[in-house]
Amino acid sequence: MAAIVLDKLSIGYTHNRQQMPIMGVIDATLECGELVALIGANGAGKSTLLRTLSAFQRPLSGKITYPDGDSRARSASELATQLAVVLTGNGGLHSLTVREVVAMGRSPYTNFLGRTRAHDEAIIERAMSMVGITHLSGRRIETLSDGERQKAMIAKALAQETPVIMLDEPTAFLDFSSRVQLFRLLQRLSHESAKAILVSTHDLELVLQLADKVWLIHDKKMHTGGVEELAASGVLTDFIEGDGIKFNRENNRIEVKQ
Repeated sequence: MAAIVLDKLSIGYTHNRQQMPIMGVIDATLECGELVALIGANGAGKSTLLRTLSAFQRPLSGKITYPDGDSRARSASELATQLAVVLTGNGGLHSLTVREVVAMGRSPYTNFLGRTRAHDEAIIERAMSMVGITHLSGRRIETLSDGERQKAMIAKALAQETPVIMLDEPTAFLDFSSRVQLFRLLQRLSHESAKAILVSTHDLELVLQLADKVWLIHDKKMHTGGVEELAASGVLTDFIEGDGIKFNRENNRIEVKQ
């Protein structure tokens, strides 16, 4: 089932009333129950695309249809029940416990005082349990490791109960073991909860092994499909290979030339 549909979307900036496109035309569908990796070189437009999809930035043209079937322009706060966004770091949060941070995910559904009810509390507990941080609920967010902090932010997104979760470079400051654990967690969450999870990343080895689909931005175009499909088309080879780097299409591995 489609969660988000991009129809002839063009993204970029407007300066002095003049459009400065980064990429277009984009036609793509983000499906429920899939972990989709958004990859591309630095400056290719990954963060711009995420900001556009989450309504922090207006598209230059085209249409975005959200899970509720609506394609009208809305603010980020209006989309809070449709998608959750996880940014790198703790978002400036300090002196809050893990439970208090996760509870912030319920803000689209609570009253203006932010008071949670028994129903909200159950959702908060379930979100922490799903990512395995219930034992950290009383810890201050700034005392956590980078990996633990990312799990807390993912739990906050889960507590928001949206069909779509988007993450911008969630593994940027993690060691290799933590990166693998986080990617496997995202894969499990997408499959078990039938959510569409879009993650921007540079961890190509993990993408090749764990992503259900890939959105690859290359040469100002977006190529979409499974790893095998993009490998067969040659676009993965064009993107990955460079000085001393080879893409082995037989086993979808990146190799360093001797």
